[in-house]
Amino acid sequence: MISFSAQTQTAIEFAADLIRQSKRTVALTGAGLSTPSGIPDFRSEGTGLWSHDEPMEVASLHTFRTAPEKFFAWFRPLAGQIYNAQPNAAHLALAALEKAGKLVSIITQNIDMLHQKAGSVSVVETHGSIRTLSCTQCYHKVNADQCVTNFVATGLMPSCPKCGSTLKPDVILFGEQLLQSAWSDAQQRARQCDLMVVIGSSLEVLPVAGLPMQALDRGAHLIIANNSPTYLNVRADAVILEDVAVVIPAIVERVLNG
Repeated sequence: MISFSAQTQTAIEFAADLIRQSKRTVALTGAGLSTPSGIPDFRSEGTGLWSHDEPMEVASLHTFRTAPEKFFAWFRPLAGQIYNAQPNAAHLALAALEKAGKLVSIITQNIDMLHQKAGSVSVVETHGSIRTLSCTQCYHKVNADQCVTNFVATGLMPSCPKCGSTLKPDVILFGEQLLQSAWSDAQQRARQCDLMVVIGSSLEVLPVAGLPMQALDRGAHLIIANNSPTYLNVRADAVILEDVAVVIPAIVERVLNG
């Protein structure tokens, strides 16, 4: 059994009470939720992806359009890590919370599909996912399973089976607009919830980082579980600065089993 500090234990119990009392809880998840599954986040010092690469040089829409080989060289190891990753205890706990009727939906910044692999059904992917790729010329959409597996194995850029042009993963790159349908859905859920639980997000990437403010402005409660502070810690009802793969299962266990 995992032992928490008295302060963390109190925060866990308070967070569980808020979830039990809530009628419309929404989770907002970021890269910190998937790091325990072996997928690197972006901003952690020393280990984050942006500790080694300049995002605008490797992961921007401009780079993809002008030098796609540079983007795919950067993306290849990440794609392999994502495809080999499995949901961790926090993903599974959130799926159980949804199944029990205590979580309305998940809004995620992650592109790894681990929520769905864990069994979550109502998931809004604000930054897209690598589930599919789209042709940059004829817009034909391709399922990623075989395509990405071949790319990771060979390093050859994926090409459209219809016209031969380069395929782009259906993820949001720097300098690219969010998919309007997903963004509208995320805003609606944020504005309608009575409790938002931020998990594994530094709340630094706009516009998604502004969603908790939309919830707060409409009277919702806020829980933040992350390994570092965010700009909204001062507004949160409960803040837990611990490993989310340990803390979230502990909260859900208390919600579901008392």
